Amino acid sequence: MDEKYETRKIQFTGKSSYIISLPKKWIDELGLTRGDQLRISKKGSTNLMLTPPDVQPKTAQFDTATIEIGANESPDTVARRLISLYFLGFKTINVRPKSGRLKPSQRLHIKETVRRMLMGSEIISDSSEMITVQVLINLLELTVEGAFKRMVHLAKSVSRDALLAVQENNRELAAEVANMDDEIDRFGFYIIRQLKLAIQNDHVLREIGFRSARSCLGYRVLVKNIERAGDHAVLIAKDVLEFDKRIDEDAIVTLQDMNAFALSVLDDACLALFKDDYAQAEATIAKASRMSEYDARLQGITGNIWDNEIVFRIRRMADNIRRISEYSVDIAEIVLNLNIEKTLKERS
Repeated sequence: MDEKYETRKIQFTGKSSYIISLPKKWIDELGLTRGDQLRISKKGSTNLMLTPPDVQPKTAQFDTATIEIGANESPDTVARRLISLYFLGFKTINVRPKSGRLKPSQRLHIKETVRRMLMGSEIISDSSEMITVQVLINLLELTVEGAFKRMVHLAKSVSRDALLAVQENNRELAAEVANMDDEIDRFGFYIIRQLKLAIQNDHVLREIGFRSARSCLGYRVLVKNIERAGDHAVLIAKDVLEFDKRIDEDAIVTLQDMNAFALSVLDDACLALFKDDYAQAEATIAKASRMSEYDARLQGITGNIWDNEIVFRIRRMADNIRRISEYSVDIAEIVLNLNIEKTLKERS
């Protein structure tokens, strides 16, 4: 029998107590004897944890993490380590130097990372000796579904603004769109953190409204698709920052129509997700195939443009818009995967 797994029969004693026996080997390994007390805690609805009084539960051990950074460690490296610990679910993260003091550039970058990327986090202590970051957000204040809806709204907003910046050749608006990418990522990081916590704890899983850990894996891919949709909107906006020439008006109108259609596919895919609607997901995938109609319209327009730079830019923007539709299809396919069993039960 596996050393980490034992089966014991529950016995009834007295009027209101049940008892189980524990393997002698485990008692010996932990240095326990008769009369010692054990702490019993209920984890979700399916697990019980027994802990000796001098051993802290695993969750308590991992409430706090400390990063020690070197004087020559790049700010980006520190930021990545900070984000990784945020993903893992630590409630308090300390950043301190291996020796000496934190550099002003390191401190500034840490504070910028917390502000721009780590939703629900605040710096509660800031000095050259140590910076302490605490995650304050309550799980019930912002659900995973609520955060995901906000992500989708932001991705759609930056996509529309990117095309508006192209139409107006508005460099200020294009720069604003480029900066919004961090806001989309911030919601994505928060969702990933919550999903990791949910996979480890049945109670958290139910609190965020998921039926199983399998749903968490699906949502992880969904988040990545929305992040990428936002990235392609940013690439469209950067075209305005990189080039001075205006795009032909006919091409802009077609690109805007194409973008509106791609966002409608995204809306349909997300609606299927929130409704757990298998049929809606199927319809979304079929609808996305009509994207080729806009490619044909653009091909007719670019055939009459002699400036190769303009033609290249139009085709590149169209490719970025097409990607948004493709990511929407990916979302619809995940909805199919998550709901296929339900359709089998309905038909049986």
